[in-house]
Amino acid sequence: MIDAREAISEKAVLIGVITQLQNETQSDEYLDELEFLTSTAGGVAVKRFVQKMEKPNPKTFLGVGKLDEVRAYIESNHIGTAIFDDELSPAQIRNIEKVLDCKILDRTNLILDIFAQRAQTSSAKTQVELAQCQYLLPRLTRLWTHLDKQKGGIGMRGPGETEIETDRRIIRDKIDILKKKLKTIDKQMAVQRKNRGKMVRVALVGYTNVGKSTLMNVISKSDVFAENKLFATLDTTVRKVVIKNIPFLMTDTVGFIRKLPTQLIESFKSTLDEVREADLLLHVVDISHPNFEDHIASVNGVLDDIKCADKPTLMVFNKIDAYSHETIDEDDIVTERTKVHYTLEDWKKTWMNDKEESSIFISALNKENLEDFKETTYEEVKKIHIERFPYNNFLYDEYNQEE
Repeated sequence: MIDAREAISEKAVLIGVITQLQNETQSDEYLDELEFLTSTAGGVAVKRFVQKMEKPNPKTFLGVGKLDEVRAYIESNHIGTAIFDDELSPAQIRNIEKVLDCKILDRTNLILDIFAQRAQTSSAKTQVELAQCQYLLPRLTRLWTHLDKQKGGIGMRGPGETEIETDRRIIRDKIDILKKKLKTIDKQMAVQRKNRGKMVRVALVGYTNVGKSTLMNVISKSDVFAENKLFATLDTTVRKVVIKNIPFLMTDTVGFIRKLPTQLIESFKSTLDEVREADLLLHVVDISHPNFEDHIASVNGVLDDIKCADKPTLMVFNKIDAYSHETIDEDDIVTERTKVHYTLEDWKKTWMNDKEESSIFISALNKENLEDFKETTYEEVKKIHIERFPYNNFLYDEYNQEE
């Protein structure tokens, strides 16, 4: 596995495309995110290169002319790394390396490296290592480019091919070992979940860096690691929370992201099981982010993939303290009013007002509207609790009379 931390300790250029499936606005958004990923991994993005094309070149991702432009910039500015916003095929990586003559990373490699940095527990480390091995296996040939000329003919297999096959076998054996280890971990975590009794389970889900861990700390009065970086939380944390007279378990899960590598979804099965077994999802959204609706769609896509889209969900719009909008002068009759001009009150009157899916607006950092959040969460948990323990109904009536 390429060590992205070593590769991007120097300056890096970011490379993306505008295609039929990804317009200019989306390309800019993805590159903004890629720059944040680069910063999280420890690098500095100094320049972006974007090419408009029908679809990425299957051989070199970019066109020949644009690739030469990138090479000229890299050579003149002593750049050590080029980071591509999409996952590159093994052939693309080999061909691009020949032209640019520098370290090549793609979005998947970068995300995997950040996960490797963040993993703390044995479970998380094993899951990341499995994803890395699955990513590395088809890309082994790039490690032996210095032996390309020694391919040999029939009955004359060169040492390059022999070493590649040896490495492939080692990686495949490692994958088998890691999968077996994860099965053991899955069983242990399943036992832990059973041992938690029949308490209602609430899972925090959402895009990465939306404030889930901060909310967890405030509500559970615990000290979960929180930082303004992507994937600050990787290991699943479970805390017992009591609101009024109802105890329940709250789980902080890994954040999702657009173009999430399939290897990670597969290897993080045990983490996602916490979401699958939850009774209620708190979908936390950073409403101050200009693309928060896209983030919601990305999270809903993953929830749909893991068959959790139909679970009871409370939408929690966080970071209202950081929300801002563009204003229009009252005398301006030309400018069309769009979503960028919406106030929070305007947003509350949109689809967020759907009575079938509760919504709450908070600032976990500044503890704004937390009492409303607790009350709404309490009511949602209470519905599930009453359904599960109908003989306890009198407790709620008694408690409410005391109130």
